[in-house]
Amino acid sequence: MKKIFTNLTFWVLTAITTGALLGHFLPDKAIEFKWLGTRFIDVVKLFINPIIFLTISLGISGMGDLKKVGKVGLKALIYFEVVTTFALLIGIIVANVIQPGTGVTTSNLAGADLSEFTSKAQAFSWLKFLKDNFTIQVLIFSIVFGIFLSKYKKKESITTFLNKISKYVFKALHYVMFFAPFGAFGGMAFTIGKYGIKTLFPLGKLMLSVYATMAIFVFGVLYLILKYYKISIWKYLKYIREELLIVLGTSSSEAALPSLMEKLERMGCSKSVVGLVVPAGYSFNLDGTTIYLSMATIFLAQVFGVHLTLEQILTIIGILMITSKGAAGVTGSGFVVLASTLSAVEVIPMEGLALLLGVDRFMSEARAITNFIGNGVATIWISKNEGELDMKKLHYALNHVEETEDILIDNFGVK
Repeated sequence: MKKIFTNLTFWVLTAITTGALLGHFLPDKAIEFKWLGTRFIDVVKLFINPIIFLTISLGISGMGDLKKVGKVGLKALIYFEVVTTFALLIGIIVANVIQPGTGVTTSNLAGADLSEFTSKAQAFSWLKFLKDNFTIQVLIFSIVFGIFLSKYKKKESITTFLNKISKYVFKALHYVMFFAPFGAFGGMAFTIGKYGIKTLFPLGKLMLSVYATMAIFVFGVLYLILKYYKISIWKYLKYIREELLIVLGTSSSEAALPSLMEKLERMGCSKSVVGLVVPAGYSFNLDGTTIYLSMATIFLAQVFGVHLTLEQILTIIGILMITSKGAAGVTGSGFVVLASTLSAVEVIPMEGLALLLGVDRFMSEARAITNFIGNGVATIWISKNEGELDMKKLHYALNHVEETEDILIDNFGVK
């Protein structure tokens, strides 16, 4: 019983449940707790870029072979494109089979202000994406700095200092994660209080379709990817269950990104591969977002009775293969990318976005969780493919989850 009350999973799950109940029964009061979720995410964000810098720099400097660094980066980008294309195709196929937009009325479209999203869609460019996405900038700088360290003859003093800093950063992160239940509570209370469960009913079929498709992708595509190396996705999900609950409560994969990187290293993935794949995947391997965008586009076509030809569907696929990669670098990314896609296709009315405003927040959890799981699986697969995965550590971590969590909780000493 004592272990239950010191278990972070228990408290995060309790916080999510409590937040949902408060949002349902006392919505006005629940909305006031939005700041808890926002502040928790803001604090965690402070750790993301330092951890990326330290992990990549130390990883590359210790790798020695710079050709291998380039090989890992290229392999990651190819993996991202192939897997997200699968996600895109699955979303389109399921949407066409289930047809969630059939029978949906458009009576509640009037009066919705879409100017924020349409204006950003028109202004979006890859140059702006790279300029505004600070995480990508840190990633590039870290790679360059890591290459410099690998060639620097007196690098030992620098790497020793950075390793010391790294331990302090992760120690501080562990303390911050104790406040995860507060963040999860605030995020869930605000979501339910602001939008209400009743907003789900008119578009319930779309909601169920999106969640079902995400499940098909995770337990179909990602299952087979790990199965190739005889790794159980069920055990992996159990291993990262605390992080998944945090993402669920806050609707943000950023909230658990630093913790995921640490857990991947602890389960045997090399520091260099984790440092390269996870940050890059955060911007370019958005499986959940890709599924949502493809299904939302087909959904809106069905709502307005637009029969898409094969050529138009192929055009949508081509556009989303490009635009979905920039989703993480734009505020309100889902709507912005969707708006840019509708503008490019020119056959689906832009005002259809108003239909999605009420339920988008409830689907963001599915997007964030799928993105999160997908980036972890990508890191494991590429680590194994590159011979950078310690299978003994992996099997121990996956088969002794509770013991591993105890180590994470107790390991606050900096040596």
